[in-house]
Amino acid sequence: MAVPNFQSFFVPLLEFAADREEHSIGEARKALAHSMELTEDDLAELLPSGTQTRFDNRVAWAKSYLVQAKALASPRRGRFRITDRGLDLLAQGHTRIDISVLNQFEEFREFKSSGTRATPEPNTEERDSTPEEALQEAYQSIRDDLSGEILTQIKSNSPEFFERLVVDLMLALGYGGSRPDAGRSVGRSGDGGIDGVIDEDRLGLDVIYLQAKRWDGNVGRPEIQKFVGALQGNRARKGVFITTGRFSPQAYSYIEKIDPKIVLIDGRRLAELMIDYKVGVACSASYSVMRMDLDYFEEDQ
Repeated sequence: MAVPNFQSFFVPLLEFAADREEHSIGEARKALAHSMELTEDDLAELLPSGTQTRFDNRVAWAKSYLVQAKALASPRRGRFRITDRGLDLLAQGHTRIDISVLNQFEEFREFKSSGTRATPEPNTEERDSTPEEALQEAYQSIRDDLSGEILTQIKSNSPEFFERLVVDLMLALGYGGSRPDAGRSVGRSGDGGIDGVIDEDRLGLDVIYLQAKRWDGNVGRPEIQKFVGALQGNRARKGVFITTGRFSPQAYSYIEKIDPKIVLIDGRRLAELMIDYKVGVACSASYSVMRMDLDYFEEDQ
């Protein structure tokens, strides 16, 4: 089964803590994963940021909401236990406890209405994602839209522009030294299928040969074979083939079995690299997700 939404962890967390003992969030995660029969694949699923698993994030937010509702308490750092209110909730026999149930408590309503939000949060009772997940999913959606816009714009520009873009990206990735040094190697479209040559490092101890194709469809194995032939004709050991389209499965299978070393960058990865290394994009807005610094609040006993 997939990881349930974070509100689905409210009841299991309260049931886990019903022994009135202090527990750590790590203990709770282990017990909940077992009781909910989650698979290793379920537990390994990452958030869009790739920095935390979806399971860990949802359990942590569920605990946080229950603490705000005073159903759980944090008597000391990194520990929690159930309160009388939490035991009363369990005794009421709810098959499911969600945000609509927690809204009966004034402390929780104050928590939800605090801050600078001008209007109520929509559909909170039916929301599957944690606030952190919602933010990351919105970011990924914006990023996906931007990737599509980038590829559309590249295809409307000239082949010469695309070759310059490829060199700019390689420079941003740390190859080639300076822009003037890298620029001298562009424009070899008639040189046996080589569109450019760029230094692998600032000292020029090795070089990387480039092929750049503005295609809409799949680049197949025959095109890769031509590029490999051009590399071998230049006694080259490394090459990067970049396209605005896609590569066929046969193309990927072919490069795994050959020498020289070939890296394939399709349109989606090209756009993602341009965003990550700020080539052809500019920052529109920046948001920092803060967390509480528990060390700051630590007092000497």
